[in-house]
Amino acid sequence: MNVILLTKDDTFIIGWVARLLGLIMEGIFTVIDFIGIPNIGLAIILFTVVVNLLMLPLTIKQQKFSKLSNKMQPEIQAIQEKYKNKKDNETMMAQNQEIQAVYAKYGVSASGSCVQLLIQMPILLALYRVIYAIPAYVSKIGNTFRVLADQIMSTDAAGFLKSSEVSTIKNTMAMYGKNILDTGENSINSLIDVLNKLSSSDMALVSEHYSLAELTYNGQLILSNDSTKGLLDIYNNFLGLNIANSPQHIIANAYPMQAWGLLIGAVLIPVLAAVTQLISVKLMPQPENRGSDNGMASSMKMMNMIMPVFSAWFCFTLPSGLGLYWIASAVVRTILMIIINKRLDKMSFDEIVKKNSVKSAKKLEKLQKQQEMMNAYASMNTKNIASRANMNTGGESSSSSKSVPDKKIPNVEYSSKSKPGSIAAKANMVKEYNEKNSK
Repeated sequence: MNVILLTKDDTFIIGWVARLLGLIMEGIFTVIDFIGIPNIGLAIILFTVVVNLLMLPLTIKQQKFSKLSNKMQPEIQAIQEKYKNKKDNETMMAQNQEIQAVYAKYGVSASGSCVQLLIQMPILLALYRVIYAIPAYVSKIGNTFRVLADQIMSTDAAGFLKSSEVSTIKNTMAMYGKNILDTGENSINSLIDVLNKLSSSDMALVSEHYSLAELTYNGQLILSNDSTKGLLDIYNNFLGLNIANSPQHIIANAYPMQAWGLLIGAVLIPVLAAVTQLISVKLMPQPENRGSDNGMASSMKMMNMIMPVFSAWFCFTLPSGLGLYWIASAVVRTILMIIINKRLDKMSFDEIVKKNSVKSAKKLEKLQKQQEMMNAYASMNTKNIASRANMNTGGESSSSSKSVPDKKIPNVEYSSKSKPGSIAAKANMVKEYNEKNSK
């Protein structure tokens, strides 16, 4: 499948969520542009804060579930130990019932955490998608790139990009430029995807070949020259770093004596990504080492150590904008978890159990009422069947204490031959029922 990043994601569910999140990003960038700070880095930070606040109810539920899960684990393990080495159906059913009673006691569902993760996953994937393809969701940035793309297509249909021997340009074209060979909007969109992923040094080569230096959008230069800073540099500049470049690229192209500030910033991005990720993971409730869960706890511990390392590597090789998002997300998540954990620590688990016991009792009472209603409805149906049977047997009451001669209900003799569901079959069933009750 061809990759067209500028064309909004049409993946099932993720595409819909990305469009909603894209509207949030568009609104944020419009506001900061209105007050004179059209900065993608600032927009990413604010966007991350807003989305995490919107997901706060899910985060609270997940933290609460983790806390309660650790609290009730000893009880569940005691039940499992009680039925250890017993695999018959009755034992397994009894074990499941006791475990379900523990979950009900603490007011959580066995699948509760999975449901919350399933809800969060498309949101996180869509959020990443919006940040990775900002020109597709923020119209002003997309239109700025479109001016460059139109100039390139009108010159030689991106021939220079297609035949470039520069390794970074070739790799970018291979990943995002598959549709440049098409005609129409797909070709322009694919070209904008490529331009959005080029480093500043590669963009300089493209600008020189296609004479892009003088192009403007809304009266402002798009690319910088010796005297004027261009729109793309204004958009991408965050504390002196061009967030379109990866830390790896910045380090490779900076000279220590001339750009030591850039080097420090480039190193800080992957380091901060790893540190903030580690702190965020440490604040999450961890499974305790107890018997059978020892393996799971060890696996979780190993995963928690590996994830920060992966974070550092991704943020070193990918554009700095993604690293900025990674750091902002971890910081916001850490702050929220500190607040949530303080709130949860003040909660009385005994009070939670007491409230859930009341809820369980009300739920059981409701189920009992529903069962009584179903029984009453079944009884009414039985009476209706009896009434219809009486009508079809000349008005004789099937519940009468009088003995009914066999000749007046010939259906009894042929009950085994009566068609299932017929009036005769139903009459026979009622007669048999009454005979049993009269004994």
